[in-house]
Amino acid sequence: MSSPKLFVEHTLSEEELAGLVDENELRTAMSFGSARRRREYLSWRGIVRRQLGADTIIEYAESGAPYAVNRKEHIGVSHSDDMVAVIISDRACAIDIEKTSRDFSRAASRFMTEQERTLNDDPRLPAAVWCAKETLYKYAGRKGLGLLDDIAVRSVDFEKGSILGEIKGYGEVRLSMLGCGEFLIVYVG
Repeated sequence: MSSPKLFVEHTLSEEELAGLVDENELRTAMSFGSARRRREYLSWRGIVRRQLGADTIIEYAESGAPYAVNRKEHIGVSHSDDMVAVIISDRACAIDIEKTSRDFSRAASRFMTEQERTLNDDPRLPAAVWCAKETLYKYAGRKGLGLLDDIAVRSVDFEKGSILGEIKGYGEVRLSMLGCGEFLIVYVG
């Protein structure tokens, strides 16, 4: 695989999940209070197994990121409003998906610096910065990074579908961005 493969789908139906999730995963999903959260959790696992094989074993790294134990490919996952985004790559990867209509006004001060707020006047900027920072956080694979102090967005180009970010102690990272209906997807890999 030379370039990452992206899968952006509505949550899967029970029929589509048949044979792709196991009893332990079903039990775990049933412990979630939200039916939507259960569908998202099972769906991303189903998509990964549909692509890599039904025998793919999924576990979590110390950082909380999922990985395929018995495969060489790297995986990244995200979900938002009954949509699931999965990236599969031959190198480290991460992805985030968010609805562009989400109101970030109350949370913006917790994840956007003053400099980031002036990068662009496009109304999708808060969603792009949020997705970029979430993607960079996942990509770094380290817990405890601050969205204001440790992860920065240096530029956002909606026309080119690119974002330049930076992770403290790691350096610059180029991210890709694309629109999918009312959703924005940011990924690296």
